Amino acid sequence: MKLPAFIRTAAACQAARFSSSERTDLIEIHWGEPLSFVVSPEGDVQKFTTIEQARYWLRRRWPVENDARRRAIHHLEAAMDCVGPVGSARRSFIAAARSAGFVAEDLMSQEHRTLA
Repeated sequence: MKLPAFIRTAAACQAARFSSSERTDLIEIHWGEPLSFVVSPEGDVQKFTTIEQARYWLRRRWPVENDARRRAIHHLEAAMDCVGPVGSARRSFIAAARSAGFVAEDLMSQEHRTLA
């Protein structure tokens, strides 16, 4: 029987807290459905499949430095440390993406269909 995502996430956080300080295993936190954004004027699409990937982009590849980005980093890191909800991290990431000018891929597709 497969457990709901929030129970699997809670179990992963619990395991992370009680493991040794010299951990060699990595626990991936359930991020939910992947998020895809158009990230360039040329139409390049980036698919964010993990919370770790979203954090990397926010820290290393984000095109703007603003409050939405800082808030998203804070929420993502809290979720990764099991002290904040993943849903808040995800919503903050989406808000940061919008503030950076990224458009959800599915919205971009709808706009192109309307124009065609």
